[in-house]
Amino acid sequence: MPAGRDWRKVKGLRTKEERRAYYDFIAADRDSWRARHAYYHAELERFHRLAIPEGASVLQIGCGTGDLLAALRPSRGVGVDFSPEMIRIAREKHPELTFVEGDAESLPVDEAFDFIIMSNVVGDLYDIWQAFRELERVMRPDSRLVVTYYNFLWEPVLKAGERLGRKMPQFYQNWLSVDDISNLLELNGLEVVRAGYRLLLPIGVPGLAAICNRFLAKLPFLRRLCLVNYLIAKPTAARAPVQPDALTCSVIIPTRNEAGNIQGAVERTPMMGAHTELIFVDGDSTDGTVERIEEAIEQYHGDKDIKLIHQVPRGSDEAHTGKMLSLGKGDAVRKGFDAAQGDVLMILDSDLTVPPEDLPRFFLAMAEGRGEFINGTRLVYQMEKQAMRFFNILGNKAFSVAFTWLLEQRIKDTLCGTKVLLKRDYEKIKANRAYFGDFDPFGDFDLLFGAAKLNLKIVEMPIHYQARTYGEIKIQRWKHGLLLLRMCAIAFRKLKLS
Repeated sequence: MPAGRDWRKVKGLRTKEERRAYYDFIAADRDSWRARHAYYHAELERFHRLAIPEGASVLQIGCGTGDLLAALRPSRGVGVDFSPEMIRIAREKHPELTFVEGDAESLPVDEAFDFIIMSNVVGDLYDIWQAFRELERVMRPDSRLVVTYYNFLWEPVLKAGERLGRKMPQFYQNWLSVDDISNLLELNGLEVVRAGYRLLLPIGVPGLAAICNRFLAKLPFLRRLCLVNYLIAKPTAARAPVQPDALTCSVIIPTRNEAGNIQGAVERTPMMGAHTELIFVDGDSTDGTVERIEEAIEQYHGDKDIKLIHQVPRGSDEAHTGKMLSLGKGDAVRKGFDAAQGDVLMILDSDLTVPPEDLPRFFLAMAEGRGEFINGTRLVYQMEKQAMRFFNILGNKAFSVAFTWLLEQRIKDTLCGTKVLLKRDYEKIKANRAYFGDFDPFGDFDLLFGAAKLNLKIVEMPIHYQARTYGEIKIQRWKHGLLLLRMCAIAFRKLKLS
């Protein structure tokens, strides 16, 4: 314990002025306490780096001496703390960042940030409601709030650590559960996108810490015993509703040997918003698909905006060396999205098992701000007979449970082909794609994982799934089932073990 400090005085500190004086008092010793618990602070930094991409603009409320903020390498980093001494030290340690003395309940900042951090600060606040109320002035519709707070089940352990001189003493903390914080956020126009738990063992015991925190802490019951609770929230209206006529739309239709479905795709896809373009991306079809698309372009010239993209040049060596098969639907979707001009991006499978007539409800959900990533689900309404085989249904339900846990958002149907998002959000997913790597031949998981990593709100839209009327099923049940298991392993490693 650092010499010359009378930690017993902490017990009686309750008012805001007393707490400010206390933090000024301990500021000089803050780094020594962090060094004692280096593993805990490193894990806290790891979590925040997972949630916040490098180069984002970040505001930390309750920044202390600024080490967590600096670890995130923001393009613009601002720290606020009500302790003048903490702010003085933070400015000396991290001159590249901006530090402002101020109160969370009356923020001295009037600019918006990509991310706002409140790490281990809500327990100290006199008026949490007011502090959350203040966030409106520093958040845009696409901003995210990251809150971490200790699990109150650990209170006896933490108090014992204080008595033994192994933990920096703290005075009375607000007693808050995840549900309590969620409720306070909701009262102030914020909704939780993700919530969870981390750090079953906050001490860096070689070998044991990794087992506890990378594996055991992820199990359904044990995870609730972790030290750290976290929530990631967004403004309830993540994007203010807009008139549908103010948005344009691009419908991406990957094709490979779907000649009999082209006319239906063109005729049945409604026009949405101010303008709708249909982009067919063909994977070197051999059954006349390309010719049907070219005929549709000619037939509907002036009435519908129809484009054709080839995954590889027709007749090229690439098309005949097996590379075409290895590219898959995922590559077709990415090529279509890159070429798209619309504000709203949609995927429509060319087998038309998802009725094109259902697309306007996806478009309206996006225009009304109901979600930021609209995922179709085939597992709500009664399906047409033979639309999905029995073992495929069982597999989809099993993967639904797995991916809901992995992504920490409800995912009922991972492989429904229809997925809808804004072009600007896709560009963010694309920029962050290296985090997961080029792993997905389907395209569904590249988008789902990317949306979860960016903390986009995922909502699901039920569709009436229909049987294919032309062509062959592209999904190979057992082969692709193994690929799905691989996707689970990638998500577990990147999202749970990080």
